[in-house]
Amino acid sequence: MQTDFIVRAGMCRLGLLGLMLTLAGPPAGAAGTGVQAEPDWPPPVNDQGRYAKLLVDRLEYADADEENSLNWDAQFWYGGDINRLWIETEGEDVVAGGNGGALENFDVQYSRRFAPFWDVQAGLGYQRQYGPGPDRDRGYALVGLQGLAPYWFEVDANLRASEDGDLSADLEAEYDWLLTQRLILQPRLETAYAFEEVERFGVGQGLNNVQLGLRLRYELRREFAPYIGVTWNRKFGDTADLARDEGEDTEVPAVVAGVRMWF
Repeated sequence: MQTDFIVRAGMCRLGLLGLMLTLAGPPAGAAGTGVQAEPDWPPPVNDQGRYAKLLVDRLEYADADEENSLNWDAQFWYGGDINRLWIETEGEDVVAGGNGGALENFDVQYSRRFAPFWDVQAGLGYQRQYGPGPDRDRGYALVGLQGLAPYWFEVDANLRASEDGDLSADLEAEYDWLLTQRLILQPRLETAYAFEEVERFGVGQGLNNVQLGLRLRYELRREFAPYIGVTWNRKFGDTADLARDEGEDTEVPAVVAGVRMWF
């Protein structure tokens, strides 16, 4: 009688175990089942989204010996991770001293990411210069390269062809040196080279100028950072000769104060 009870209890346990295995299904990758269980992957990243950003990299007042100016450098982009619409504007407006005048650049480009941190760009631009004498303007086509070079240097290089066939190239490079999490020192280099002389814009053939800057900013918020700094702009070669003919200085140091912000 006792033996019969033990046998029945064992059979009940085996039956319960079999029912549990049946409800659970075959193990992942079990041979002969013909079913491969899906791995427990995280949900896919949505890389089809569209985003926008406005960066005002420089909005500053520059105090030089002969003239004071309001300078700006801003860019806006809209798109996804690979393809974007890229709009840039840069210029300076003399607000005190000197002969007055302003120089404005406006570029609209298609930007495509071809490598991590690197974009190739192509589009159209417009340049306007006004002040003493007649206003001057021109359109151009451009191709460019923008990205983050080794050691975290931000680089923006462009090749431009004007509506008159004049070729020129420009380069900007800057580096953010974090003194603290909020206090940042930024050295900056700008230069331009013209393959032909364009006298009406004061541009000579060859190396036009080199501008160096050093700005110290404090991020009150990541999106808003006032700064102070110094700049030094030197014209070279034929461009310097054209500036002397117009009574302009070929070497201009300045003290700057402004704000960097993004949305």
